[in-house]
Amino acid sequence: MLSCEHAGRVTLVLVRARNPNNIGAVARAMHDFGFGDLRIVNDYSVPFEAARSAVDASDVLATARTFESVGAAVEDCTLVVGTTAVGERALQHRLYTLAEAAPLVRGELAREDGAGRVALLFGSEKTGLSNEELSHCTWLMTIPMQEYEDARHPSMNLGQAAAVCLYELVRQGGDAAAPADTDATAGERERLTVLLTEVLRESGYTERHPANCSEEQMRRLVTRMGVSAGDAPVWMGILRQVLWKLRGTDAK
Repeated sequence: MLSCEHAGRVTLVLVRARNPNNIGAVARAMHDFGFGDLRIVNDYSVPFEAARSAVDASDVLATARTFESVGAAVEDCTLVVGTTAVGERALQHRLYTLAEAAPLVRGELAREDGAGRVALLFGSEKTGLSNEELSHCTWLMTIPMQEYEDARHPSMNLGQAAAVCLYELVRQGGDAAAPADTDATAGERERLTVLLTEVLRESGYTERHPANCSEEQMRRLVTRMGVSAGDAPVWMGILRQVLWKLRGTDAK
């Protein structure tokens, strides 16, 4: 089993979940497996409030927090894992099966500096995570399921998917793949993305190559760089200096 300390650094983020019963099922699964940090991203608050009032709300629901965006919800996380049923989606991230992903997650939690925090993102029951939401992810994981001919691609109910993922994390708590370095947090990567985008805009690159520099593309590029916590402020300092030279004035 995962230690209480490690379980306390796992965050489940529900993005645009619409069914109060599903939100409640996720909260119950978290409680049953020893996880407590639930975050909700949804501009439509009714499902969350209904879940709190109608479902046997454990401390997980009572202490759950709401956020206006995925970026804000995962800002303090060093590893952001998106869940997907894959289907016909064209993936732009590395994809792991749940069995492959679990040791990587446990490795992040076991970092020597004790700063590893992992976010597991679950999307809408109908559409999953959008491309913009996926752009915040470090990599993706999927639960393999039986494929059938002449049938739509199978996907699990939100509550079931969360329960299976959490069970796999705790099933062999000692099995971990240690990360090579201390990664920057999602918030640091986002600030680096913003600075890089400003540099490209000021340099005229975005006008000459608009197809290469959307916000999602820049976020994925920065994530793939694997910037460490120590290197993130160095890169931001470099980009601020470049921006200062491009603007010919002090960059804030």
